[in-house]
Amino acid sequence: MPDLLLELFSEEIPARMQQQAAKDLERLVVGALSDRGLLFEGAKAFAGPRRLTLAIAGLPAKQPDVSEELKGPKVDAPQAALDGFLRKTGLTKEQLKVEKTPKGDVYLAVIARKGRDTAQVLAEILPEAFAKLPWPKSMRFPGSAVRWVRPLHAIVATFDGEVVPFEFAGVTSGNVTHGHRFLSSGPITVRRFDDYVDALRKAHVVLDAEERKAIIFEGVKQAAFVHGLEMISDEALLDEVAGLAEYPQVLIGAIEDQFMDVPPEILQTSMRTHQKYFSLRDPKTGKMANRFALVAATVASDGGKEIVAGNERVLRARLSDAKFFWDQDRRRTLESRVEDLKGIVFHAKLGTQHERVARIVDLAGEIARDIGLDEHGVENARRAALLCKADLTSGIVGEFPELQGVMGRYYALHDGEDAVVADAVRDHYKPIGAGDGVPTTEVATAVALADKLDLLGSFFLASERPTGSGDPFALRRAALGVVRILLPGVRLKLRLPLVRTVGRVVGRRAWAEDSRKLQAAEVAITDLSTAERARNVVSPFEKELMEAQGATEQNIDRIVLAAEDVVVFIADRLKIALREKGTRHDLIDAVFSLGGEDDLVRLVSRVEALQSFLKTDEGANLLAGYKRAANILKAEEKKDKTTFDGEPDPEALTAPEEKALYVELATASEMIRAEVERERFVEAMGVMARLRAPVDAFFDKVTVNDKDAKLRENRLKLLARLRATLHQVADFSKIEG
Repeated sequence: MPDLLLELFSEEIPARMQQQAAKDLERLVVGALSDRGLLFEGAKAFAGPRRLTLAIAGLPAKQPDVSEELKGPKVDAPQAALDGFLRKTGLTKEQLKVEKTPKGDVYLAVIARKGRDTAQVLAEILPEAFAKLPWPKSMRFPGSAVRWVRPLHAIVATFDGEVVPFEFAGVTSGNVTHGHRFLSSGPITVRRFDDYVDALRKAHVVLDAEERKAIIFEGVKQAAFVHGLEMISDEALLDEVAGLAEYPQVLIGAIEDQFMDVPPEILQTSMRTHQKYFSLRDPKTGKMANRFALVAATVASDGGKEIVAGNERVLRARLSDAKFFWDQDRRRTLESRVEDLKGIVFHAKLGTQHERVARIVDLAGEIARDIGLDEHGVENARRAALLCKADLTSGIVGEFPELQGVMGRYYALHDGEDAVVADAVRDHYKPIGAGDGVPTTEVATAVALADKLDLLGSFFLASERPTGSGDPFALRRAALGVVRILLPGVRLKLRLPLVRTVGRVVGRRAWAEDSRKLQAAEVAITDLSTAERARNVVSPFEKELMEAQGATEQNIDRIVLAAEDVVVFIADRLKIALREKGTRHDLIDAVFSLGGEDDLVRLVSRVEALQSFLKTDEGANLLAGYKRAANILKAEEKKDKTTFDGEPDPEALTAPEEKALYVELATASEMIRAEVERERFVEAMGVMARLRAPVDAFFDKVTVNDKDAKLRENRLKLLARLRATLHQVADFSKIEG
């Protein structure tokens, strides 16, 4: 079957746009073909510095013939309705058929459309697809309404080896392309994809981006090995450089010794950001080497000596700037920069970075106490929190924002700060992404949690929350960071009550302008123990105290509800994190919905124990028994318009099976409560397992809805007792299956 070859040849396309553009081109063309009934065997798109290519194999030579039936108006409908139907179908009245229906006879139009040649269809859809490419940035062509990423020079469009004629952006399609800008020797005529790839390779163009990446990776690896060095992995840079060179050639350059006392992070960032160089290191010491790898886009006759020399001159200027900033920044202490944060607005609704740092300092100290640090550790946490944002005012971070935190550590060590404090300044941003680690010390953990919880609490109180796919302030990342920090908390013994902690954040933010109001707010917030006590968490006395300090009941509710919303938001991120580990999300709901559980470590332990229990026969059967009991209770409570939560009367129990269940529930309820309080969740599940046999026997032998009203009520109360006993572990109604 015929194949389609398509190439858009232009000026250099930005590397960051190439891969997505290739995907969009494939999506648009394939979608248009499918809409017109043209199926194919396979499609593959390619992207490079000067070309987007799409190859589609196995297209039919023409569209299939189609027959379509359209129902029209009734036979006795007004003439205007019939005239409109005839215009729509392009038929005459004599060409219509009459179909009998239960509602009367109606006109029926049978429209047969013969398929067009595929080449004709392609000439129609391809320009439309090109115009729809969603470039992040584009430019308008002179004398044309078309917008595209860069000036377009040529379009290759062949079907079954023949040109598909059309015009787009003033360029007429053909079968001529071009090779490497400097190494090729003129235009190249192509007919099909196979000879196209071979012709480009001979013209020093590697079409496939993955192949270019492999060439660069192996080239850097081998060139570094020659000098006894190794490549510092940088996947993002590898992707970008593969989009800059059609025929990549790896060369090695040198960094002057005068720059080697600058922190390696500065050197690497400067080389990666400005020059797209790969950094190298000594495998023996692990330190950065005074060499770098660059990727040239051409083959030089002198082996690349002039290219390397030119790049070394450019690098010297870049690193001179970086060294100047590094030297200048160290003339001031990090602490002296804290005042400068007053001039940096964090958010229009949330004040300056200086105000935010003040909140983080207090919260970090409180979290440090909550996780068991002594007074020295608490002071270290507060000190690190005070300094954690100060490097935002430095020259290096102004030039390279991605080094915030990293530079703070260097400046802190230069000032003689404790190494624990300096490491916390660096690590408080962690984890930044999915592949990033979490803080490894208690001090850094306290500051990181304070930073993220302040971010969440402040934005939620200001009603700046994520909506749909939009999350401009990275609040989902902050919440997931909290989860990732606390999940391995067993190792660091981190036990943090989230509702109370978030309540402190929100209370501080709401009353930050007045310490008396802040104190009054904390009276209401500090003792929060559940995420479900929305409007009743503040006692009348506390409300009176807060109102006396200027806080309205509306503001009190606003604080409490914002705190609860943050905890629920974090719980949603917890579900995502645990789902990736294979934990069922419905079990998280089952435990979290009970309320009173905002310790993530304890929550996860309970969920894991519950999941293991439900995999056993005892667990599965007990869940089935619970579902049966819950369904009976739901139906009977709805019918009687009441609840059966009262204690069953042991004297009214008649059947041996219900007596046995009553005794087992009385024993199990106390044992489960005790085991849960001691956080022995596996043992609590073991107690629940003992309920399987009496529950099964009860449903086998006992009729709940007995004719005797008192007996029926007592048995329903017994089922309610079963429900309440199991709810000490989790809300089993939330469990699926």
